[in-house]
Amino acid sequence: MSFLEFLQFWFHTLSISMLLFSLLVMSSYLLLVILALPDLKKYQKKNELLNYQPVLNSPLAPWVSVIAPAYNEANSIDDAVRSLMNLNYHQYELIVINDGSKDETLAIIKEKYELYLTDEEPIYHLPCADIIGIYRSKNPAFSKLVVIDKKNAGSKADAMNAGINVCQHPYFVAIDADCILDKNTLLVLSKPFMENRKHPLIAAGGVVRVANGCKVEGGQMKEIRVPNSFWARIQVLEYLRAFLIGRIAWNKMDGLLIVSGAFGMFDKQTVIDCGGYYTKSIGEDMELVVRMRKMMRNQGRDYEIAFIPDPLCWTEVPGNLNILAKQRRRWSRGTIQTIWLHREMFFNPKYRFLGLISVPYWFFFEYLAPMIEFFGIFITILLGVYGMISWKFLILIQTFIYSFSVMFSFFGLYAEEQSYHQYAEPRDIRKLVIAAILEPFLFHPIVFITAIQGLWEMLRGKEGWAEMKKEGFSNG
Repeated sequence: MSFLEFLQFWFHTLSISMLLFSLLVMSSYLLLVILALPDLKKYQKKNELLNYQPVLNSPLAPWVSVIAPAYNEANSIDDAVRSLMNLNYHQYELIVINDGSKDETLAIIKEKYELYLTDEEPIYHLPCADIIGIYRSKNPAFSKLVVIDKKNAGSKADAMNAGINVCQHPYFVAIDADCILDKNTLLVLSKPFMENRKHPLIAAGGVVRVANGCKVEGGQMKEIRVPNSFWARIQVLEYLRAFLIGRIAWNKMDGLLIVSGAFGMFDKQTVIDCGGYYTKSIGEDMELVVRMRKMMRNQGRDYEIAFIPDPLCWTEVPGNLNILAKQRRRWSRGTIQTIWLHREMFFNPKYRFLGLISVPYWFFFEYLAPMIEFFGIFITILLGVYGMISWKFLILIQTFIYSFSVMFSFFGLYAEEQSYHQYAEPRDIRKLVIAAILEPFLFHPIVFITAIQGLWEMLRGKEGWAEMKKEGFSNG
């Protein structure tokens, strides 16, 4: 076999392998759609006329601590706290953690809510940086509010552990301080914990929506609109695909690996038993859920995780390319770090569907896909250099992949329109359709490049979060 024939053989083999990989990825996405859409419709039909008033008045309603870490959130902290103080639920406390902010975050809260420094001492169930002080309000109207001032340790996980160390109730809701919650959020989120289930519920996740561009008044969502920023608009599509298709489908298969750090409810004792949030984690939300599930399986304990598709939580996403790239590099590092920390689960039948399907899927189809794509581009260039490529075939394949990518976004839009119909204006839907058409050309390369950069940062041993400057809700 000549050298040229050798190259032809391997190039052909690699090309076929990457084509099969692409088809496998697309087939998996199609399966998620097939599983998610009927389940979403079933959930809506079951809950559309549900009256939550009995939950509100029930003595069995769980006591909940809402924990909201805040780092340099001066632009949005007042709206966020007001939103969280006005939830339609009786049995909860709000714990806001000032995680060593360098801006006026703490000063704003102290002034707005008439805080005073207490002599309370936390019990350190979980590791965290030193807690400087615990504040409460002089005003009885804000009696639910607790503010923790602590030293910054460079991770949200550390702040969450501090909140768990201080909170008083058996369940906690983890949210980002830049989130706006629907008034009935705790009613809806606590309901699964009150239901008569076959196995104990250790966590419940919910849908997170994009708040950029929306009108917020007094900490409440007044008008839902599509963001003005193109990059934020693309993330609306991402969130629709991820939550209304991906997480619904994975939860149906009992393979959910993540409850979003921006919005999720947990059984506090289970979290403490598994060691709390890992303070060196970059993707602390995913890592905690994987570790909780692994612990329960190691102990032979049956459990459940619930997912609620109602649009209950709205958060600000990166509106410019620089901040978006930082976020995606961190996500990439967080994913591979979690998989590496729990690598014994990989193809391990002991962990059932989670070990045999979920963890390998995340590794191959979520994390490695950009690396394989990079390798595919390299092979394509080599094939072109040696004149061993069919350009007609390549164009046909790329057109097929592009069409599928746009169609998958359309499925996310369809799920939204057929369920919650949050974007009532036709012009908003038109903007999202245009964004879906442009996404593969403009946004996908960003995801691809930042995934490669995230891997490189991981190999170099980079740790910690990149600072994400927020504009605040009023700026859209």
